[in-house]
Amino acid sequence: MNRIELSAGPIHYEDTGGDGPAVVALHGLMMDGSLWDAPVAALSGRHRCIAPTLPLGAHREAMRPGADLSLPGVARLVAELLDRLDLHDVTLVGNDTGGAVVQLLLAQGGTARVGRVVLASCEAFDNLPPGLTGRTLALAGALPPGLFGLFMQQMRLRAVRRLPIAFGRLTLRGDAATARWMRPVLEQPEIRRDTVRMLRAALGDRQVLLRAAEALPAFDRPALVVWASGDRVMPPDHGRRLAELLPQGHLVEVADSYTLLPLDQPARLADAIGEFVARTVKA
Repeated sequence: MNRIELSAGPIHYEDTGGDGPAVVALHGLMMDGSLWDAPVAALSGRHRCIAPTLPLGAHREAMRPGADLSLPGVARLVAELLDRLDLHDVTLVGNDTGGAVVQLLLAQGGTARVGRVVLASCEAFDNLPPGLTGRTLALAGALPPGLFGLFMQQMRLRAVRRLPIAFGRLTLRGDAATARWMRPVLEQPEIRRDTVRMLRAALGDRQVLLRAAEALPAFDRPALVVWASGDRVMPPDHGRRLAELLPQGHLVEVADSYTLLPLDQPARLADAIGEFVARTVKA
């Protein structure tokens, strides 16, 4: 695990290294970069894969006081990371809220280092907060950090994690990962404070992705939209709409998966990303 100091605070990230095309993969709320472990393992032979853990609730070290933990702020942090690592012609991939961060980065014009994007079953348009999970997090984030921590203690139980208000509609097969993601917020008071700040900022502006969608037609580079056809949190129609908005958008639908494609269908997702990169880098 690598560590870098950015303006908001320390960011940990996995970096497979190598000379292949750079793929930077972003995760969602209450998750860390390990969401991408299986797809990264499949892609790393031909790609340099980087999976940062963003300050979205499962990060390992607290951010600086006053750091902007809104979704636009996290998007700016990603752009800063690309600059600091001096990456070029990046394939920027986002799943769940990571896909929202990708859209916001495009809307901010932070695309100098981005060659192409992949949006994989993610928040879009008016779907914020998304589903029962998102609405539950929005309500929990209104609590003081101490009470938020007490509320989240329930997530130690697998039966609770599998409920629709938790991860039950986000992944079919990934409970071991979801249990691991809960540890920082359960065990570290400073992460609980960050998470409450982040949830209030990230889920407080429900129009932010509608505004971002207005800028997507200006992104004239290759774009792949990969969507779980059985997604119960991110509407499949949103995948089709995103692919239509992006001038070079292409849609791939994946069966037998919920939102977290990197957990439920890692091989199929890695194949789709690898084929997309190979096709568009050569073009």
